[in-house]
Amino acid sequence: MAPPERPRYHQRRPTYPLAHATRQKPRRIPLVLRVSKGSVHASIAVPVLLHSLFTVLIVYLDRHVGNLGLPALIIPSLSIVVGLMLVFRNSTSYDRFWSGRNCLTTIGTSVRNLTRSFLVSATPAPGEALSEAEREDVEKTVCVLVAILYAVKHNLRAEYNVPPGPAANGDAGEVENGITAAKAEYISLLPDQLVGFEDQGLSLPLQLTVLVEAYIRRAFGRGWVHGPQASQLTVQVNTLVEAYGRMETIRSTPMPVAHLIHQKQVLALFNCVLPFATVDDFGWWAVPIVAIVAFTLYGIEGIGVQLEDPFGYDKNDIKMDGIIEDTRREVMVLLDAWKAKRSGSGMHGGMFE
Repeated sequence: MAPPERPRYHQRRPTYPLAHATRQKPRRIPLVLRVSKGSVHASIAVPVLLHSLFTVLIVYLDRHVGNLGLPALIIPSLSIVVGLMLVFRNSTSYDRFWSGRNCLTTIGTSVRNLTRSFLVSATPAPGEALSEAEREDVEKTVCVLVAILYAVKHNLRAEYNVPPGPAANGDAGEVENGITAAKAEYISLLPDQLVGFEDQGLSLPLQLTVLVEAYIRRAFGRGWVHGPQASQLTVQVNTLVEAYGRMETIRSTPMPVAHLIHQKQVLALFNCVLPFATVDDFGWWAVPIVAIVAFTLYGIEGIGVQLEDPFGYDKNDIKMDGIIEDTRREVMVLLDAWKAKRSGSGMHGGMFE
């Protein structure tokens, strides 16, 4: 006799958390053989080629004109300096990359916390129901929270978001002063008749947080949240703004130009001296040796350049589009469940009871 079926206390559906932020398909080409997507080969090909041709010239002159060799003892001293500079550059660049990723996580976490608190707290008094204006207020504020994510992304990419006039769904894809406006999906999240002040120096993320702060005040006035809870919600907004400020710092503070100049000059000097130090011992083999060394050193330097500004569209940048899309889906599922509960459709999955 078959055992009785166990009662099911919850229903599971196929889901895809982090579907956009994580890799879904296996790599067809091993990383060791990859020379295009995600690599720095294209950016370092010219200096590597020039140093290789220079080595060919030095070896030819050494063989047919006169001895050009230098003692190999100078290489260790120079290599220490080059190594220290490259380590500093790469560690600084990766720290900027990792800090930017952590700040994006902080912003996403704040949006999740605020969404959860807003939806759970938007509960009418016993025997009453939310008015249409109150429900619309909650829904618009949650959409503003999602819009903050997109506004942060576009601002960090210098893609300004809202024209200095009322926002409308038809404005998507519009180009003003050579700057592309946001996508239709993003514009639709903004409140109707929103006027942007970016032309006056006010960033859209900060402008949207004012709307969120105003909602917290209204929720407190309606009795949905008490004083300490309203203070905690304000702290979440402050945390979001602080994280965005740190991302702005990364975006607007490049590496000191003195360091960049000296690093380029030291790399070029080292790879120009290397042929003279290897021609006596290796002859024509000095050409591939110098090419390999130049490829290695300029590749490390190129990685630092790639990671210095992690908010763009490059393969090695933070996957802001996917991360924000995953957060948007989470928030919208919560909002749909909340609306289903308020409408009595029963499709709220047991939340917001």
